[in-house]
Parts: sequence; structure tokens; C-alpha cells
Amino acid sequence: MVRGESEFVQPLARGSQEPGFFFIFIYTHQNKKNTAISHYFDKEHYTYAGHQIVIQESIEHFGAVVWPGALALSQYLESNQERFNLKDKKVLEIGAGTGLVSIVACILGAYVTATDLPEVLENLSFNISKNTRNMNTHKPEVRKLVWGESLNEDFPISTYRYDFILATDVVYHHTALEPLLATMAYFCQPGTVLLWANKFRFSTDYEFLEKVCNIFNTTILAEFPESNVKLPNWEV
Repeated sequence: MVRGESEFVQPLARGSQEPGFFFIFIYTHQNKKNTAISHYFDKEHYTYAGHQIVIQESIEHFGAVVWPGALALSQYLESNQERFNLKDKKVLEIGAGTGLVSIVACILGAYVTATDLPEVLENLSFNISKNTRNMNTHKPEVRKLVWGESLNEDFPISTYRYDFILATDVVYHHTALEPLLATMAYFCQPGTVLLWANKFRFSTDYEFLEKVCNIFNTTILAEFPESNVKLPNWEV
């Protein structure tokens, strides 16, 4: 247990059909490398589930960079396919950024919808298309999603129901935390599982965590000692 965080962890209620919330806590102090003059970095290479993934990053937006949470969740999905089997499951990633996690989910057989802000979609679409177009997988979809806005209109619950919601490093120093929480609650219907990986940097991150803890019960599923990552399980 991370010192100072034990008050957030409660036993998991077994047998519930309510949405499940699984969080990866990231406490590493990784620094991003210096960027070049171009607004695109050199492409980053990763290997998950036997596939090489090439990701183009950009310095134009926070969402166009691979942050630690994406690496942690990609590793967890790859290593826990029996526990969280994504094959033929409907998966929504919110704040998909570079698309790394969505690409991994696609490789693992999911029907993936990757979403983010309009200004991020060009690079997101480029990465997802380049890394999945020659694969024998379900064709992923890229869509605009502004947290808390037009959810009923753009993603009516009667039509859009997801087995898994994925999110990485969506909680940081910004003003959209309440809309983010509302978006998570909107998409997490009974039977939905939310996997969220996040590096905690600011006091507001912990305040957001505490708000969610007031709604969901938690237990830790896994730890990643090499990167000081913890994965608790949250459920209504």
C-alpha cells in the first residue's frame, strides 16, 4: 500500500453487476525528453502483444505525447488478457492522446472507439491508422469527445454501450475534472469496467481521487514495483 493512500482502499464488493473501476496509480517522476524544433518528435517504438507499434508524438498538445499511464495500462492489458479479455468487446478510450492504448486494445481483439479533443484527432487518427491498417483486427473508430458536452446527443446510451472504458493520465492540472467525472459516470453502465492509469502530480489529482472514492469501493489488483505503479479495483 502506498503510504498516505490506505484510506482510499476498501474491500471489493463481490458479485456486483455495477460498473467496475480499476485504477493504476503512477507515482514515478519520469521527465519527458527535450523536444526538437519541429512540432513532431522522432517516432517512438513499442512492442506489445507481439506487435511493433510506432507512435508519432507532437509538442503542440499535451494529448499528443505518450505519458507514463499509457505505458502502464498497455503493459497491464498485455499481461492480464485472461482476467480482462478484450476480444470482441466494445472498448471506449477517453482522452486517447497518441492512441497507444487504443492500438493495444485493437491488437487484443477489441472493437475500439478512440476519442479526444478536436485538435488531437489528426495525430490520433494517423497513429491508429498506421498501426492497425494491415492487421486482421476489428477496424477502430476515432471520434471527437469533449468531456461533459453533448454526451446524450453524440453517444446515446440506447446505442452506445461499452464493455470497457479506458483512460490514462486524464487527471492533471486542468479545469475539466468535474466534466471528466461526469463523463466517466455517463459511460459506465452496469457491467462496464473502467481501467484508469494515472500519474499523480498535483493536489487536485488526489481531490479527484477522493471524490471518486466516495462513490466506489476499491481494492488493489496489481503493483508494478519497477515503476511504482499500483492498480486498485473500484466498484459501486
